Amino acid sequence: MRGRRTSRDPIVRRLRFGDQDSICDHFLRLDDQTRRARFCGTVSNKGVLGYAQNVLRYDSIVCGAFISGQLRGLVELRGIFQSWRSKTEAAFSVEAEWQGVGIGDALFQQMFAMAQNRCVRTIQMMCLQENHHMRYLAAKHNARFVADADIVEAILHPNWPTPTSIAIEIIAETRAHSHLLFTQTTSSTLRITAV
Repeated sequence: MRGRRTSRDPIVRRLRFGDQDSICDHFLRLDDQTRRARFCGTVSNKGVLGYAQNVLRYDSIVCGAFISGQLRGLVELRGIFQSWRSKTEAAFSVEAEWQGVGIGDALFQQMFAMAQNRCVRTIQMMCLQENHHMRYLAAKHNARFVADADIVEAILHPNWPTPTSIAIEIIAETRAHSHLLFTQTTSSTLRITAV
């Protein structure tokens, strides 16, 4: 698998409107099986692009995992601002060649802390029965499962915000901004040196 780096942790940060192209590219890079797992069915490129262009809507928080500056996975918390003591849905996508290297865990930790810090009382995660990665990730975090014929719903109940959950969110954002600043400073220095 070309370009795969397992020795570094992904940079996980909240995505903004300036990340829209990276979000679209990420969803388009999902292979058929990963796309089916993410959307619980078959979705065309046009459908994926339509979805990706609206992923940063007003009632969602979206975090992305970057490896070498490239978005390789993301998690969405949808419906987070609709009511106090809210119930929200989490949806994950990790590109096939990057699964199994800790991106899902890093995204889960950030998503859970962000939900906890916003006093979310219930997180729902829906996946196909065959989506073993998602079921494993949810089970690892003590989710309660409700199974249907084809769909499994994982339900989590975060605690109230804690100093640890607040620190997780702050540290991740600080690390991401520091990495971005360092990367920009390094590339500017290299350009100046080359001249």
